[in-house]
Amino acid sequence: MQSHFDKLREEYNSFIYNGYKLSKKDGFIFIEYNFEMGEIKFAPTTKIRIENLNIINDYDSDMARQIVFSLGMVELVSYWKSACPPQIIVKCGALSKEDCIWWKKLYYNGLGEFFYINDIDVGFDDFVDIKSTQEMIFAPQSFNKSDLNIIPVGGGKDSIVTMEILKKMRRKNFCFTVNDQPARAESANIAGYDDNKIIKTYRTIDKELLNLNSRGFLNGHTPFSAIVAFLGLYCAYLIGAENIVLSNESSANESNIEGTSINHQYSKSFEFETDFNNYVEQNITKDIKYFSVLRAFNEMQIAKQFSAFDSYHKAFKSCNVGSKKNIWCANCAKCLFVYIILSPFLTTKELVEIFGENLLDKKSLKEIFDGLVGFSDVKPFECIGTKEEINSAIIKTYDNMKRGQEQLPYLIKYYVERQEKTSCDNFDVLIKEFNSKNNIPQKFMPYVKEMYNYVTSV
Repeated sequence: MQSHFDKLREEYNSFIYNGYKLSKKDGFIFIEYNFEMGEIKFAPTTKIRIENLNIINDYDSDMARQIVFSLGMVELVSYWKSACPPQIIVKCGALSKEDCIWWKKLYYNGLGEFFYINDIDVGFDDFVDIKSTQEMIFAPQSFNKSDLNIIPVGGGKDSIVTMEILKKMRRKNFCFTVNDQPARAESANIAGYDDNKIIKTYRTIDKELLNLNSRGFLNGHTPFSAIVAFLGLYCAYLIGAENIVLSNESSANESNIEGTSINHQYSKSFEFETDFNNYVEQNITKDIKYFSVLRAFNEMQIAKQFSAFDSYHKAFKSCNVGSKKNIWCANCAKCLFVYIILSPFLTTKELVEIFGENLLDKKSLKEIFDGLVGFSDVKPFECIGTKEEINSAIIKTYDNMKRGQEQLPYLIKYYVERQEKTSCDNFDVLIKEFNSKNNIPQKFMPYVKEMYNYVTSV
């Protein structure tokens, strides 16, 4: 029997990237893309607020268009995945054979969760063929520089830690956001960045995609952080910034499914970060570096550092479910993970003030808890830490509660009953880790070492 995936690929056998338009009006730069799939047309848009920025490079130069073209190569994935046509035809930019393989790798690994959730079994060689109709390959160029840095801010603990450890560089930093959310603006403001120091971008999904989803076309997770990468690159170019400073930890490299490479956080991984830098150097410019200043650290270390920044504890939010209402939903894997990873460093009272309730005492979260600690084979598809980090945090919290003669909440009692080993050996090892597989430039290392000295102190 023919699968839904195969039927859609048969009906829609090609996806066409026709082009893009750049314009400037009323304090904004507008980008509009033109994709088609059979009779279906897509025209997603992105706008960038520039009235607060000192634009020192032409928004519509050859280099600008090369970046915007590349951003479109990521944007198209959201629409291509609705039917997964076996061929992508690119009519508005040239791609070498090596470029096509680069994009295929991003698509294939970035869609690993999507393939898994939709029960799609397809190999790298067979899932799509990318063809470009243009031949003029763009040569990397230089641009006007300003010695500035861009820090993407998502409203969670990680970007807050980055802003804080780089506070001595604040004069040279701009925050960068994709779509407004209160937690993003508030955390940036607390860090000392007013509205004029935030590069605000707004990305709009074409409603036709939502229509297709309602009609039963395929849907699922895409490598969103790759969109942040290329959109951030365009904004960095506009103001002459030479560094895009991310907040991705070493834990982003772990897979979600035991025995596979399926990783919800693939476009936050060190592998993608390195691939992205190579692509940009070969196809756009050698003058912008894209790296995570937190790649040297794991989630446990970041949680310890964040716990010291109490002025942010009421402002930060990482819950995707509650993001539109600026709340923690208190019922998802992300909420439970953040609660757990902070629990060795904050009291139950402090955690309840943040989340609204004691998440370790909720029986309804038992199934999610099983996935987080490894009692089940599938780690929740969220941006969360490794199983080792989660288990170590729980054991450390259990130990703290025992010493404080605190009543054990439901999930801690459940964990202790199922888990034979409840010593904190791993916790001390994790706190002292330093991940040398990073792309952190030397001039940022003093700030990294300062944080390392703090988190490894007693």
